[in-house]
Amino acid sequence: MKLTHTLLATVCALGSYAAAAEPFMVAKNDATIKISRGSKPVLEYRFASVPFKPYVSKMWTPGGVQVLRDSPDDHKHHHALMFAIEAGKVEFWGERLVNGKQLSTSLDGPTTAAGGAQFAQRLDCVATNGTVILCEQRRIFLHDTQEGGVTLLSWRSRLATGPNREVVNLTGHHYFGLGARFLQVMDKVGEFINATGQPGETVRGDERLVAAKWCAYSAPADGKAVTIAMFDDPKNPRHPARMFTMGKPFAYLSATLNLWKEPMELKCGAELDLCYGVAVCDGKLAAADIEKLYQRWLELRSASK
Repeated sequence: MKLTHTLLATVCALGSYAAAAEPFMVAKNDATIKISRGSKPVLEYRFASVPFKPYVSKMWTPGGVQVLRDSPDDHKHHHALMFAIEAGKVEFWGERLVNGKQLSTSLDGPTTAAGGAQFAQRLDCVATNGTVILCEQRRIFLHDTQEGGVTLLSWRSRLATGPNREVVNLTGHHYFGLGARFLQVMDKVGEFINATGQPGETVRGDERLVAAKWCAYSAPADGKAVTIAMFDDPKNPRHPARMFTMGKPFAYLSATLNLWKEPMELKCGAELDLCYGVAVCDGKLAAADIEKLYQRWLELRSASK
């Protein structure tokens, strides 16, 4: 299945992206993975020298707009694109002294692969007393879509209980999950849309939760319109995800398991396997085009397993 001409026209003028046909290039230093196409950066991931958790620190549209904001003064614990929940009464979202940390135990990659580039990291989610609450196997795959109009990744987190733990209760605030904080210039001026076309449940202020297979935010950045979309894999538990949106005083989007209302038990020997897609595009995409992109992601996601 190819993206339609309508979507490609909406996302970008293909002639502007000669670099899109170039293969991914990967590099790594002591703390950061960098993936690029030719001279154009595509993604950066901080795997070390982080206070509490590894995360995707930067992600560019094919047109060169970097859309993520890392550790702003109002919420220092908001790290661009990150995954965190609460487990065993230990919060891994915030970064206070009482909060747990995601500590790296191994890193594989980055490498180029059929259909894109990838890397994987094993993490121990550790309480302040040193107890390992959860073990996470994280894999990020950057897809080579071939169409050139989108930067698209799959984020997979496989969670298991820590050693000698029979059961771990998963819970947290209504926004815990895979979350994205956007550039300051994108705050208060954008628009959220989702697969249902419905606004969803109001939690507080303009914070909302909606059960949807995808949700997207469009706003101007660096004088250009951009769209960021988050996709929920149909195989995820509790699909469709509860998509959290917040427009004021800053813009935020996250895919959640609705753990604040429906805590989950993770038992020893079981695995919670989560997969989400994240797309950053040039231009303001309509709902029909995001749906096409979601379907395209499902195809690419299946091929990259």
